[in-house]
Amino acid sequence: MQETNSLVHCALRKNSELVIAISFVVTFKIYTGKSRLNLKISSKMGAHYHCIICSATITRRTDMLGHVRRHVNKGETKSRYIAASAAKPPNEILKEADTDVQVCPNYSIPQKTDSYFNPKMKLNRQLIFCTLAALAKERKPLECLDAFGATGIMGLQWAKHLGNAVKVTINDLNENSVTLIQENCHLNKLKVVVDSKEKEESDDILEEGEENLGNIKVTKMDANVLMHLRSFDFIHLDPFGTSVNYLDSAFRNIRNLGIVSVTSTDISSLYAKAQHVARRHYGCNIVRTEYYKELAARIVVAAVARAAARCNKGIEVLFAVALEHFVLVVVRVLRGPTSADETAKKIQYLIHCQWCEERIFQKDGNMVEENPYRQLPCNCHGSMPGKTAIELGPLWSSSLFNTGFLKRMLFESLHHGLDDIQTLIKTLIFESECTPQKECGVFIKTTDDTTPDNYIAQGKRKGNETVTTLAKRQKTDVSTEHPPFYYNIHRHSIKGMNMPKLKKFLCYLSQAGFRVSRTHFDPMGVRTDAPLMQFKSILLKYSTPTYTGGQSEGHVQPASEDTVADRVEMSMNDKAEASSCRRW
Repeated sequence: MQETNSLVHCALRKNSELVIAISFVVTFKIYTGKSRLNLKISSKMGAHYHCIICSATITRRTDMLGHVRRHVNKGETKSRYIAASAAKPPNEILKEADTDVQVCPNYSIPQKTDSYFNPKMKLNRQLIFCTLAALAKERKPLECLDAFGATGIMGLQWAKHLGNAVKVTINDLNENSVTLIQENCHLNKLKVVVDSKEKEESDDILEEGEENLGNIKVTKMDANVLMHLRSFDFIHLDPFGTSVNYLDSAFRNIRNLGIVSVTSTDISSLYAKAQHVARRHYGCNIVRTEYYKELAARIVVAAVARAAARCNKGIEVLFAVALEHFVLVVVRVLRGPTSADETAKKIQYLIHCQWCEERIFQKDGNMVEENPYRQLPCNCHGSMPGKTAIELGPLWSSSLFNTGFLKRMLFESLHHGLDDIQTLIKTLIFESECTPQKECGVFIKTTDDTTPDNYIAQGKRKGNETVTTLAKRQKTDVSTEHPPFYYNIHRHSIKGMNMPKLKKFLCYLSQAGFRVSRTHFDPMGVRTDAPLMQFKSILLKYSTPTYTGGQSEGHVQPASEDTVADRVEMSMNDKAEASSCRRW
């Protein structure tokens, strides 16, 4: 017996026009056992053929011949098959905010495309546009940078709707993305400037009687290098994941009173699902809490503040939002070591009780306390054995919203017809003032201290005088800042009791003398300066028993005399308070 490895070449000819060479390898392993051939094992290990036209794998020789004949009958050759497989589907054109953008196939999957485009980030793009439009009212022209352009949709919207008020630079390191950005600029009738040379081709695509809406400079460079080389008034960072690697470069050359916006999509680490990653990227110790979204926003603001302080700059947080799939932080830059020191003081540690989820920022002091957890207003540390609280942070401990700037953003959203973003901005305004929501019709006024007149003087930027004015305003506004964090009403519900409606509960807290508002971080969250004990007592006072257990047994359990008396008193008070609560 012998082992045979044979290479068989065959050619088929039809009508003397098409010749296809078929190469297949037949590998037979012949096993002997008592002078018999084990064909069963041979078939398992055995022969297979590869079609050189479509690379299909065929097991039997007769099937292979029939497979080749079908290719011959259809007139298919190897070169034709490769050309057909290499053909890419055409790019799709999408439209957002009157801006056309050409996207590649699989544009919503980052692993399968060079130019990622996420339709779910529309809210994020509109927030940033309103921010830039409000900044453009202070001074113009603004030099703006979209450091990670991808398809260029964000920079295109800036240039198309703000016109000569902005000078837009769109950057991306990927060559395919840069080419796509240039095509999208031509698609929207915008001039493209590459390496300081205006492309003449852009003039050819314009229709007769139509003018260019603006100029866009497209660069192919590492974002850190670009921000070190040039100065900007507005910088937007939106890398894939965390932004901490680009913060130092962003604050290196940002102009005084400029704005830096940071979008972080690494929510697994920010929402405490990957705590070791949060410790590695942000140097922060966190756990999962009921207010985890605001915790994530304060983590990012703290990282931004530390990067600004390293460059002898301070920050003023204009707003910070945390939605389902991203965290957006927008800050104004204040130059000078004094502003940097004031910013660094607002980075503190948080003491969090793991039993009742009460929380408080740790007090500043040079002396080491024997038991810092006694700063918590709850008594869990005394009634519970062991260590009941943990230390989270460092976090940003000051305000997350600037009411005056948010009102100007609302005006810009109305002016440009951005209906999708107006509800969110109104919620942010109520949250910044910590007041319940009412009919919002007069929030367009900007008569507070954050009007553009405080930032500009006769077309020139103010220096130390402006920074001093901002510092004084921040000191006087400390008492009016919104309280940090919020409580989830479902998290603190009482078993066997029906909670009041959220709107009525906000009314009850307000009548008790506490500041209260809803929060965009959680639809069932309540932002208030009431301690947790007072929060629970008011919730208990206006909750009613369910009696579900008694009904299942066939009778209703009698309530105690105190419970009945409380319910009678509550019913009397509810009638008196119903009229005052209707406006909430």
